[in-house]
Amino acid sequence: MVASNVGGIPTQVIDGQNGFLHDPEDYAGFSKSILKLLKDEELRKRMGKAGKEHATKNFLITRLVSDWLQLFKNLLHKK
Repeated sequence: MVASNVGGIPTQVIDGQNGFLHDPEDYAGFSKSILKLLKDEELRKRMGKAGKEHATKNFLITRLVSDWLQLFKNLLHKK
């Protein structure tokens, strides 16, 4: 993934690990990162895998439900 370093995107894309982040006006940086991914299949695979793992761990509804259940459990045990 090649994305802008704005809003909530940096919580989803970790620069250099599962994609590349650039300031919105950094056209040269975007171009460089896109070409790097196009030329390096292993890098694409590695970043794709890392992106999937990051999304699964941090953003899927099942993970969020698990967090809520754990919070409720902790609150109930404090009484």
